Amino acid sequence: MNVLGINSVYHESAAALLVDGKLVAAVEEERFNRVKHGKPAEFDNPHQLPERAIRFCLKHAGLTAADIDHVAYSFDPKMRRKQYRAEWWDPRLEETFRLRLGQVHSAIDELLGRSLGPRLHFVPHHMAHAASAYFPSGFDRAAILTIDGIGETAGSSLAKATGHHIQTVETFEYPHSIGFLWEVFSGYLGFSHYDASKVMGLAAYGNPEVYRQQFLSILRADEVNYGVAEEYLGFNPGGLARMQAMFGPPRGEDAEILPRHADMAAALQAATDAAVTALVRRVKHRVPFDNLCLAGGVALNCVTNDLVRRSGEFSNVFIPSAPHDAGTAVGAALAVHCAKQKRPPQRGYSTPYLGPAFKRRDILAAVKSAGLTARQSKSPARDAADMIADGKIVAWFQGRMEFGPRALGNRSLLADPRRPDMRDILNQKVKHREDFRPFAPSVLAEHADEWFEVGAHSASHEFMLFACPVKPERRDLIPAVLHKDGTARVQIVSRKSNPRFHELISRFHAKTGVPIVVNTSFNDSEPIVCGPTDAIVTFRKSGIDALFMDDVFLTAKG
Repeated sequence: MNVLGINSVYHESAAALLVDGKLVAAVEEERFNRVKHGKPAEFDNPHQLPERAIRFCLKHAGLTAADIDHVAYSFDPKMRRKQYRAEWWDPRLEETFRLRLGQVHSAIDELLGRSLGPRLHFVPHHMAHAASAYFPSGFDRAAILTIDGIGETAGSSLAKATGHHIQTVETFEYPHSIGFLWEVFSGYLGFSHYDASKVMGLAAYGNPEVYRQQFLSILRADEVNYGVAEEYLGFNPGGLARMQAMFGPPRGEDAEILPRHADMAAALQAATDAAVTALVRRVKHRVPFDNLCLAGGVALNCVTNDLVRRSGEFSNVFIPSAPHDAGTAVGAALAVHCAKQKRPPQRGYSTPYLGPAFKRRDILAAVKSAGLTARQSKSPARDAADMIADGKIVAWFQGRMEFGPRALGNRSLLADPRRPDMRDILNQKVKHREDFRPFAPSVLAEHADEWFEVGAHSASHEFMLFACPVKPERRDLIPAVLHKDGTARVQIVSRKSNPRFHELISRFHAKTGVPIVVNTSFNDSEPIVCGPTDAIVTFRKSGIDALFMDDVFLTAKG
């Protein structure tokens, strides 16, 4: 049975394909159309499908549209929205949204060139999130916590999973949305609504006590409960005036970042930590298992994630590589498989390497088309490691592209973590982004505990989802990946999960004594590169010294 999963209801448009319960492909539309997040998160475009992602999934599996048995869409139009207060909610937006959702069926039929009829299934958004985390975890039973902006009506949900059944236990309806609150403050701090990661990075530079009292009226939490004050969310026009009275004027996009901005970010992070901790205790009480799965966009907050991991409430914590909305394409497909087949889907398959790979002839054709001359390396891992050790910035383009927002060694920019100036070089000359933004270390699995306080290794440590403390005696040795608070967003690299990347770091370790490289996504104010042409374009316009694509490499100096 072939099940195509689709997410396009808000943002992070994506497609995924299950063949007889096995996940064979998953990819985000932004990597093909080069539009960040695939499309704007508007009310009038849930029918705008991730067409290129869908076509890739089919092509990769050698299938045609006729071979698709079921299509799963990660939103259920039948779940009624709460009746928002008429004085500030424009019902015309809701009407437009409903009309466009009504066009999803015909849009999918048109794309596939056939009428699906009852073979199209609308899966509740948070159920899709939950399935995307539970089945790849490999757990036989688990508590599941989904925290995001909004599903159909919910900002957070608690679920119980046993075998191949997932049951929703409790939901926190709008306005209790931690994700929406981060969108509001991202905009208030002068970033886009998508830039929660910037706010998280900025938080390390602030003092959460400065605005702690103010946040008690915005995001409250006790031992097992939390709540968001509706009047501060983005749909409410009076929210801006209230925020200005509390925090002063909002920051302009290009304005200087002041200490009060960092203090606001720190207070938001602290309030989020408290709210998520309350939810973790709550789900543990409702579902007293040893295993916890986290999903939803808030599960990309690696600071909170590590707090959850260290809380001791659960013995094992799993977060997929794409906990945000893109992952619901996978989860929706898994949910439909379980509904239609007596056999459970593949369990414990959590690899992020689910996108396109490119043959050597494709790479050479792209190099030729760019008017460049490629050289061949007999040992790409050794040559790249030598360049990194010499202070060069190396683009590493290998194998299948990652699924999720993190580059995990297949579409990565790599550098020397020992250099104190490397963070500024990468931010200013390559990534063209704010100076406070940190970079992640990729560390050999067999040496991770010598450098970081990672606790018990899990599959999710391979996805760069935990901000772990750097061992105090090691901090001066890797200044390029040390964040202001003494932590680093660690990626553990095992030989089994990514042998090519593991070999490169091993070569760097042998040369320098440091089993770590700086790893950041291969992009420059754009989606992560997908194909060799994207890689060459980004390589030529930014301060990257060398580009390795399989055993083919280019250098900036020709």
